[in-house]
Amino acid sequence: MKSPEDECGRVGGLVAAVLALPGMLRPGGGEAGKWIEGPTWKRVVACLVVVVMGAAAFGYSLGLWRAGLMGGYVAVKLPMLVMLTVVTNGLLNGLLAQLLGSGFGFRQTVQAQLMSFALFALITGALSPVTAAMAWCAPGPGEQGGQQAYQIILLTQTLVIAYAGVTSCRRFLPLLERAAETAAAGRRVFFAWLAGNLFVGAQLSWNLRPFFGQPGRPVEFLRADWNRSSFYEAIWRNVASLAGGVDAGVWWALVGFGGLVLASLRNARVTSFPLTETDNEKP
Repeated sequence: MKSPEDECGRVGGLVAAVLALPGMLRPGGGEAGKWIEGPTWKRVVACLVVVVMGAAAFGYSLGLWRAGLMGGYVAVKLPMLVMLTVVTNGLLNGLLAQLLGSGFGFRQTVQAQLMSFALFALITGALSPVTAAMAWCAPGPGEQGGQQAYQIILLTQTLVIAYAGVTSCRRFLPLLERAAETAAAGRRVFFAWLAGNLFVGAQLSWNLRPFFGQPGRPVEFLRADWNRSSFYEAIWRNVASLAGGVDAGVWWALVGFGGLVLASLRNARVTSFPLTETDNEKP
């Protein structure tokens, strides 16, 4: 059975697929379910086109406050970050989808991932004129009020990214719950995908930094030490610094204690379930 895009010819079908993506942000999800059930090359290309255009527009607004050249760099790096995340997590998410009983195959999983990032790019791309105008009108680096403007722009851009990420991912939770063996299996797949994307995306964004561009540092495409550490090493060093140099063994002991507490809470919830009729029967 032909998809609606196939009936419009090659170019017309691709345009129709691109125009169908915004409808997936509306309540009900539009044609998202049909797209996942029947992935086609036009739908894949449509997602890639939207990712590149939307992420590039928003990426330019990310680096514009620091310099126009910085904006150009980030317009290249942000679509690159999305593509690398999809490629890196494609196999892992495909395996998780089958192990956790999502009902999706590898092609359907990759299609869902691409659609999620395409919706993210649609939201951020739509808001990029606002964020670009904010960066353009704010005091620049070295000007009076420049440091405060940097903090406001950084916070605003972070909130936009968080909002777009949560909204784009949230649209696929009902689809996973309906397609999976059970609603609980669908939720497990959803959170596994989300955790994997966050884990990989955080590290890749660390390697591809800078994105915002700091006032006291030169404009550059990549940092000279881009591959000398990891995002998680930096977090660990910062936490250890805040803790006053507490020995790593103490931290591992705290982590283990926290795990025991969580396990005990989980067991308490399990044992607090009401008894079934069979359990209530007298011998």
